[in-house]
Amino acid sequence: MQDSVDKLQALRKRLAAAEGRQAVAHGVVPLGHAAIDAALGGGLRRGQLHEIFAGGAGEEGLRGTTAASMARASAEGAAGSSPGGFAAMLCALLARPGGTIFWLRENAAEARGGCLHAPGLRDLGVDPARLVLGVMEDALALLRVAAEVVRCPTIDIAVIELWKNPRALDLTATRRLAVAAEKSGTTALLLRAEALPVPSAAHTRWSVAPAATQPPEARAPGQPVLEVKLLRQRGGSAGQQWRVEWNRDQAQFCDPALSGAVVPLSFGRPLAPPGWRRAG
Repeated sequence: MQDSVDKLQALRKRLAAAEGRQAVAHGVVPLGHAAIDAALGGGLRRGQLHEIFAGGAGEEGLRGTTAASMARASAEGAAGSSPGGFAAMLCALLARPGGTIFWLRENAAEARGGCLHAPGLRDLGVDPARLVLGVMEDALALLRVAAEVVRCPTIDIAVIELWKNPRALDLTATRRLAVAAEKSGTTALLLRAEALPVPSAAHTRWSVAPAATQPPEARAPGQPVLEVKLLRQRGGSAGQQWRVEWNRDQAQFCDPALSGAVVPLSFGRPLAPPGWRRAG
């Protein structure tokens, strides 16, 4: 219990340090892929709650891995291409220059999937120095912390990584996050690891799986390629599916090159010891 109190106090210090910065403006951010942007009415909305699941096991039985396995890089610099990688890509797209990103996780995610990997995040376009990582002991503590983070208008993005289907994550909990995001302008990305979809107040719900990529040259890693499906969208169309490539240089999605081999993933060093810390 004391450990949880200490982490919450550390979080409040981080939030207090952000006071005085310009709040994130609401709006629509194009993802760069014309078909996806058209389906979304121009792009992904800031100041909303968005859910991300892992695909590949059937849309009624989505399973996933933790964000650590998706935001790593290989020795050659290959970036992960999966749901956590997709969340990192959205962070690179949605965050303002110099903006703050909070990535909140359960201990279960760290124990089963490992820590986030700074070079992998950097390779996807996220500066680890801008990222504040918080690891909570369980889903209830994580959601309490997430509620405070999302209410802060000076934070650009909050990634909320939950393991499986905790009882604490119900429709009421997602409504609280959605309302807080709309009021503050902070974008909340609810990353679901090894989870099944349940009713929620998310503005969009996504299924993401890695796909084959074509290396640009011999033994060189290709750009990350994803199979992305828009499962639902509040007030809009859904059910469409696309294969997209992440362009690291332009920080946007595009149609992929011809399929080749799947980019390999490897484990790397953690960002820092567990607890509250700034990545880098």
